[in-house]
Amino acid sequence: MESGLSFSAADLAQTRFAVSPMWEVVTSYRILVRQPDTAPHRRWVAQVRPRIARAGLDRGWLDALVPGHGYLADFLTPTPAGPFPTLEAELDAIRRTPAEQVRDDLDRLGREERGENGSGGNLRSRVLREAPEEALGRIADEIESYWEIALAPYWARIQKVLEADVFHRARQVAEHGSARVLSELHETVRWDDGTLRLVRRHCALTRDQAGSGLLLIPSVFAWPRVLTRSVHPDPPQLAYPARGIGTVWEPRTTAATDAVAAVLGRSRTLLLTELDTPSSTTQLASHCGLSAAGVSQHLIALRNAGLVTAHRSGRSVLYARTAVADQLLNP
Repeated sequence: MESGLSFSAADLAQTRFAVSPMWEVVTSYRILVRQPDTAPHRRWVAQVRPRIARAGLDRGWLDALVPGHGYLADFLTPTPAGPFPTLEAELDAIRRTPAEQVRDDLDRLGREERGENGSGGNLRSRVLREAPEEALGRIADEIESYWEIALAPYWARIQKVLEADVFHRARQVAEHGSARVLSELHETVRWDDGTLRLVRRHCALTRDQAGSGLLLIPSVFAWPRVLTRSVHPDPPQLAYPARGIGTVWEPRTTAATDAVAAVLGRSRTLLLTELDTPSSTTQLASHCGLSAAGVSQHLIALRNAGLVTAHRSGRSVLYARTAVADQLLNP
């Protein structure tokens, strides 16, 4: 099945790129909860899936709104106001979703569910339909919990890949024009004489379903497919696999550890190298041969210096290296 999105000169002028935390939420959730084959994200899934299950986030609001394939609720991916919106900004947009759009999205989810298994609807969907404002607040709260466990500890490396993709393609537009860049987004996307064509069963973009322009959103977790959103009068969105996703979970080298240790000290540098994988104080103490109290003191200093971040996961706190620390260790 092929769909086509026609372009005028004005549409091309309004085509832009953006990084969207919420697109990473919905696509990563689908991998964690719905997909048995999680390549190329197995390393991340092995760490995060048990935490999500312990927190009960595999059977909450996202479970009702993000099916294993096909359509997912459009209000979960609001139009980013700028190129690099924060999660907080996108959650605010979700909380402000008009009740009519919420019900339209639920109707479409119900139609697709009935078409597949002869049923449709669940308790959370009914609550969302009957009291959307209250339910949207609860959905936003659940997303924040999911973010803290599944994405926040890894966001520095995810964001680096997404931003690099945006800058690369923006440079390609300047050097070769929009048509070439649009043709190179994905094997199922091609530019054909003023029309962007998608060859996908479940993804469709048509100009009569959306506003002008086009919003292109790189995603680490969308691989191996593209996903779309068409909600009038917003510009259509196309989420595509970012360049370099195969390197996201690879262990980082630490060629500059001796130089960093001369400034920070051996213990703190050792902790930074261990934080290639987000870990708790207890785990770090065990791996590094340090006391838990000593690790805690070092982490406070590293956090105050902007080299690590802390994220709650159930009863534990996971520490993760920041992009600044990555740059120190890998100049």
